[in-house]
Amino acid sequence: MKVVGGFASVALARAIARELRVAGVDVAFEKHPGGFPDGERYVRLLAPVAAEHVILVETTHPDPMIVELLLLADAVRDAGARRITVVVPYFGYGRQDKRFLDGEAVSAKTIAKHIAVDCDELLTMAIPANPELLRTFPLPTREVSGMAAIGRYLKSAKVDVILAPDEGALRLAKEASSVAGVPFDFLVKERLDSYTVKIEPKALAVRGKSVAIVDDVISTGGTIATAARELRAQGARRVIAACVHGLFVGPAEANLKACDEVIATDTILSPYTKVSVAPEFAAAIRALG
Repeated sequence: MKVVGGFASVALARAIARELRVAGVDVAFEKHPGGFPDGERYVRLLAPVAAEHVILVETTHPDPMIVELLLLADAVRDAGARRITVVVPYFGYGRQDKRFLDGEAVSAKTIAKHIAVDCDELLTMAIPANPELLRTFPLPTREVSGMAAIGRYLKSAKVDVILAPDEGALRLAKEASSVAGVPFDFLVKERLDSYTVKIEPKALAVRGKSVAIVDDVISTGGTIATAARELRAQGARRVIAACVHGLFVGPAEANLKACDEVIATDTILSPYTKVSVAPEFAAAIRALG
């Protein structure tokens, strides 16, 4: 077995290789110094992978990483790998799992269809759409949870309560709380538009306590900021925002000032990356057989 990491996931790929105690394969991402002037991706494997089970790790964000993943999968297959397990830590374009209007692309299935051309199976984490969508992908796919990693961090941070920002994320809060060993609850959220949410008043036992809000994705941070203000109003002593995927786009930096601490995993590298999900992916890879 060997591990190949795409440009967006080199650090995570190396961590997975260490967990599995296997070799990593370096990749050249530039044919010429500075790359192609128009931004086209370039990849070249710098070690042989013939007859190997290759673990290909690449987050499909931002968009050029999708192209790079497909190039890497093709290169690994052409180099003679006997099996390719693709690990897509953050599955870009995973939000749309159905066709709401005529003429729309079902983006999650579109990406999976292209991945399936060269890859034998797919592991991903906290897909934004309904996880049941994975059953419709054209290759065996499994969602790996990152909440155990989040829970370990929150236990070390000595939080008192873990909250989901809405009922839909309750399963995430429940799993993190089981690892951290603290109670969990959820807030009642109403989304007004793509950028604005409203938190309905709900009495929570947070006065004087350290509270963590956990979610799968933090994008603009609007939901987290609104939730943090509500918790402050109810007397929370400390508010931590924790997510698997930290996109942190637009006004996120300003919004997240409402929190005392922000943590994210290494599915997407950011200044807030403090937790690695390499152990979770390594365990899932071992379980493949």
